[in-house]
Amino acid sequence: MNPYVLTILLSSLGLGTTLTFASSHWVLAWMGLEINTLAILPLMAQHHHPRAVEATTKYFLTQATAAAVILFASTTNAWLIGEWDINNLSHPLATTMAIAALALKIGLAPVHFWLPEVLQGLDLLTGLILSTWQKLAPFALIVQLAPTIDPMLLTMLGLASTLIGGWGGLNQTQLRKILAYSSIAHMGWMIIVSQYAPQLTLLALGTYVFMTSAAFLALKLSSATKISTLTMAWSKNPIMVITTALVLLSLGGLPPLTGFMPKWLILQELAKQGLPLTATMMALAALLSLYFYLRLCYAMTLTMHPNTVNSMAPWRTRSTQLTMPLALTTTIALGLLPLTPGILLMVS
Repeated sequence: MNPYVLTILLSSLGLGTTLTFASSHWVLAWMGLEINTLAILPLMAQHHHPRAVEATTKYFLTQATAAAVILFASTTNAWLIGEWDINNLSHPLATTMAIAALALKIGLAPVHFWLPEVLQGLDLLTGLILSTWQKLAPFALIVQLAPTIDPMLLTMLGLASTLIGGWGGLNQTQLRKILAYSSIAHMGWMIIVSQYAPQLTLLALGTYVFMTSAAFLALKLSSATKISTLTMAWSKNPIMVITTALVLLSLGGLPPLTGFMPKWLILQELAKQGLPLTATMMALAALLSLYFYLRLCYAMTLTMHPNTVNSMAPWRTRSTQLTMPLALTTTIALGLLPLTPGILLMVS
């Protein structure tokens, strides 16, 4: 892709998200979301592969539907109450429509079906943008809306997402689909606590962005898109395989890695709010996700590929990928747990 076009598209991505962050009016927030969607579409379709074009079309249709419902919800609220302000979306019909549309935008269960299919059709770097940056603007709106939404609705969305995100990833062999279901499960953890402690939602979102970035960049460096490809990684780059396995365990929420911190704090907050049953179900649902992360770690570190692979041997070509972003995100994904008290002071 032409560097000037790429610069314009990436700037538009930044502009759309910033516009939504800074807006207090629904129309301005909607414009930010639309700019975001339109800016990523050329990046998704840039390879002109039929699967990429199909993924782009699916993404466009789901995002356009969600944007239309958000506009309809805000117009309904303005019609019934006379308020366009984001914090004054108080009519039950409008709030329910808005949270349903935002759930569709980020891929929360039960409106998650588009996410694995779309992510599977993209290359790893565009998939990284879709899994991280594209979640920020909708989450800014969800955090602002959370106080006005029925707590039971948020709890059901969160529980359904963690359970489906865990179950869906169990029998997958494609790494991008596994990361998509991982994303759905993590979104569930964030949404369930958004009403009680929005700062924990933002903390969980921040750690998720760094852990997912590290996972995508590591897979990009080893040119892996299937579990069977991972079995060849150990002989090529043992140190990177060890750190990638640790990043995946961090995504699963194992101590003493960074991913344990948000899960621990969210479970603690749910228990404080008098929801021990919900906290128990969330902890059990996390075990489902942990299983498929362990499966990936086993494939990477404890197995060797038995067959001759009929493709260009990726270890013979030197990678041109920058390794500094991978090193930075991996360090953050592995080592932040001891800093939990300081991080809590900063976000609270």
